[in-house]
Amino acid sequence: MSELSVNHLLGIKYLNEQDIQLIFETADHFKEVINRPIKKVPSLRDITIANLFFENSTRTKLSFELAEKRLSADVLNFSSAQSSVKKGETLIDTVNNILSMKVDMVVMRHPNPGAGVFLSKHVNASIVNAGDGAHEHPTQALLDSYSIRERLGDVAGKKVVIVGDILHSRVALSNIFALQLQGAEVMVCGPKTLIPRYIHELGVKVETNLRKALNWCDVANMLRVQNERMDISYFPSTREYTQQFGVNKELLDSLDKEITIMHPGPINRGVEITSDVADSKQAIILDQVQNGVAVRMAVIYLLASKIKQ
Repeated sequence: MSELSVNHLLGIKYLNEQDIQLIFETADHFKEVINRPIKKVPSLRDITIANLFFENSTRTKLSFELAEKRLSADVLNFSSAQSSVKKGETLIDTVNNILSMKVDMVVMRHPNPGAGVFLSKHVNASIVNAGDGAHEHPTQALLDSYSIRERLGDVAGKKVVIVGDILHSRVALSNIFALQLQGAEVMVCGPKTLIPRYIHELGVKVETNLRKALNWCDVANMLRVQNERMDISYFPSTREYTQQFGVNKELLDSLDKEITIMHPGPINRGVEITSDVADSKQAIILDQVQNGVAVRMAVIYLLASKIKQ
């Protein structure tokens, strides 16, 4: 069996197209597993995984934990709110203390960009980046691409627009890398204040008119506005943002073609998309959640098989 070209999943930019295809083929197998009456396999019975979340998370944390348990790994959950980090312990000391308990893999979310890369150079364990600041969120991009592949048959040649708060979004950057690696065309759309100044250098189209963007695309990935990362106001009001960049059923039905709607969650219903869009047949939001478990199982399994060697 072929293997990943990397020992850690730190970001999509470290992967190649073969890595992504291998992850997807492995996820296909695990998707069958999680739809069986008995949803567990004994693949990682001798592997211990620590989930280190230095930032709040619900869906990603639950998804990783479920993926690990489906593979029969031993799981340690760590939350910085109840830890010695509050007493001034450094990241490396925290992780080394956990590794001294014979942990093989660390799944980490951290507010600082590059935290996973930094850690991978200083500790002897496989690192999976579950989101580092506004930098990357590789497993989210993988599950998004996997969901597009499942709905539309292939990612290559598809036109995908990412709408909303591009500036503060780790999902946007990872998605741009993953989609381009697979041969998709990418556009970003949002208020000028929420589009990074140098985004053109990544080879993406930029559009500030939502209707034009939706008429261009096959898939629209709707991002929420990340108020928790904003120290200034980037647009006049939520109401004005919704009027210009929110998707409702009336807008969708008025387009020249039927497009697929995605959202990484959590959804601010009535802001970036209305409930009738989120719950419509065009939306694959719940498929993304289910696929997230299969894709994370695949990533963990493939990285663990390198540890076993």
